[in-house]
Amino acid sequence: MEATPLKTVALHDTHQQLGAKIVPFAGYAMPVRYSSDLEEHHTVRRAVGIFDVSHMGEFRVRGPQALALIQRTTTNDASKLTPGKAQYSCLPNAEGGIVDDLLVYMLAEEDYFLVVNASNIDKDWSWLQAHNTEGAAMENVSDQLSLFAVQGPKAAAALQSLTAVDLGTIPYYSFTQGTFAGAAEVIISATGYTGAGGFELYVPNEHAARVWAQIMEAGKPFGIKPIGLGARDTLRLEMGYCLYGNDITDTTSPLEAGLGWIT
Repeated sequence: MEATPLKTVALHDTHQQLGAKIVPFAGYAMPVRYSSDLEEHHTVRRAVGIFDVSHMGEFRVRGPQALALIQRTTTNDASKLTPGKAQYSCLPNAEGGIVDDLLVYMLAEEDYFLVVNASNIDKDWSWLQAHNTEGAAMENVSDQLSLFAVQGPKAAAALQSLTAVDLGTIPYYSFTQGTFAGAAEVIISATGYTGAGGFELYVPNEHAARVWAQIMEAGKPFGIKPIGLGARDTLRLEMGYCLYGNDITDTTSPLEAGLGWIT
């Protein structure tokens, strides 16, 4: 029986040209490191690094029943969201375990954007569909977007020249949609998985190569480097952030995982 071919992100060739070690992760061929995990870890803590985490999944949920579906299927209280705000949450199962952890963004009234783990895209989609009894409009846009996480204490300074949006005014777990590096309708989110501060940028795939290149160029004076999944793991471990499949699973309750604050 032939193995299922690995999926690739839009900038796969770019990562190979940068000398990244490519490994299988969640069904994708992903850059695990470019130099060393330790060097990349310190780059993010001390300056700024850019991760390509485009393997993550994204769903749009819209319409009058959108909030009802999210409230029915997630543990946090999405009714507290206002446009431009995000929250960390999880999808619980009937036994009290965790189907997945995710971010919930409110783009506008009756318009939400869910970001899920790459390994769980199909599972999460099926779970949400099964509970979508009142007909919220759902769209899986995972293959349409690239996600770049620019993290570190110098992230805002490195990115500011690429947008008219004042990055310093975006509070933690808030976001805006605007033009970034010439690409329209980029979600610029003050979120991350490193504890180092910074932004996550959701970019249409057709603009991904240009946006990446401009970030790398604008970030040169600030010491920007590409960072792989190896350092992403050490950075999140240092902060005590959960990783699905390692720290949380279908049989782990949010309380066991120290996530009682999102229940």
